[in-house]
Amino acid sequence: MKNTLSILFMFVAVLLSACSRDVHETERTRPEYVIVIHGGAGVMDRSRITQEREELYRSKLNEALETGEEALKNGDNAISVVTKVINVLEDSPLFNAGKGAVFTHDGYNELDASIMDGKTLNAGSVAGVRDIRNPINAAKLVMTNSEHVMLSGPGASRFARENGIELVDSSYFFTVERWRALQRTINDEETGTVGCVVLDKDGNLAAGTSTGGMTNKKYGRIGDSPIIGAGTYANNATCAVSATGHGEYFIRYTVAHDISTLMEYRGMSLSEAADFVILQKLKEAGGSGGIIAVDKMGNISMSFNSQGMFRGFLKSTGERGVYIFREE
Repeated sequence: MKNTLSILFMFVAVLLSACSRDVHETERTRPEYVIVIHGGAGVMDRSRITQEREELYRSKLNEALETGEEALKNGDNAISVVTKVINVLEDSPLFNAGKGAVFTHDGYNELDASIMDGKTLNAGSVAGVRDIRNPINAAKLVMTNSEHVMLSGPGASRFARENGIELVDSSYFFTVERWRALQRTINDEETGTVGCVVLDKDGNLAAGTSTGGMTNKKYGRIGDSPIIGAGTYANNATCAVSATGHGEYFIRYTVAHDISTLMEYRGMSLSEAADFVILQKLKEAGGSGGIIAVDKMGNISMSFNSQGMFRGFLKSTGERGVYIFREE
């Protein structure tokens, strides 16, 4: 009996030691923080982007990453960082979000955005708004200051106004380039939806996405960006995802949530799940676009099946990069 107890105690001690070692190694190998961003996916041929414009895109993506890093170093949480990073991209006319939003068939700008907290699974979004300067800020307040997940149109604007979000005249969103795009209505040139995913110092994940939708869209069309599970998803148990591309397909296949589900129920790694959904499942269905994602261990994915995707990442370990074209 004594020998049996001794063996049992030894087994428990070894098990506890192994668990302690695993936790220690997990904490040591996970980066302190990670930021991944995108500025839209689509047709990106080097011959169609001037060197000057390419430099503008790379500079703005780097600015967004550095804004996020500074916030994380100052102790901001993942949700706050996602919002600040997307604000940088929304305020730039380079991207189809906020200032650079594309025009609808009727000549308006209708914007969508969503955000999700991986720790609580709380989420918020706005859709079809025409006068909110930074839709991601309104989406965040829907999450934190209301019992709802999604608000749309004039109601979302009223909520934003009552909660101190900056509203602007519709002329704020006018850019010559986007107006000319409406006249051309060349759909394969549409890029620019923006997104950000973050792993913060506390190990919490968050994701956000903001867009102006499709050029020449009609009938109040809404894509995947404001839809939780389609264009945005975050869960501390798995990953945080932001999507960009042909929204109808991302909605039908609940792309962002599908990646998380494959990790949770099939045991896939982040890269395996993302590549399966984007490079196989979505592509075979006829959908084009991509995602950015980060998992709970700080691994990242920037998977896309289009010619290119404005994208970048930054880790506390010093690793970083900004890319546009497929071959990068």
